[in-house]
Amino acid sequence: MAISVSDVIPLSHARANFSELAEDVRGGAEKLITKNGEAYIAIIDAKRLDYYHQLERERIHLLLIDEASKGLDDVAAGRTQDARAALTAIKKRRAAA
Repeated sequence: MAISVSDVIPLSHARANFSELAEDVRGGAEKLITKNGEAYIAIIDAKRLDYYHQLERERIHLLLIDEASKGLDDVAAGRTQDARAALTAIKKRRAAA
């Protein structure tokens, strides 16, 4: 849902009309509160916030699956090395730097 110009509210107005804004948000609107003319906070429904958090978790899971897939591709292509040997080499490079 896009925020319209009528959903951009100065902080002073939000303070004075918070109950009304909360009811609008509960009805599906999203409000952008400004301070000194700049975006400051947003007011969204709690269910929508839960949904956004769920999307964020799903995105993280997809990124992890993608990284695991790349790792499996590396194993299949033989692009691997012994973990202890790799860590030892990294420690030696850091000590020399």
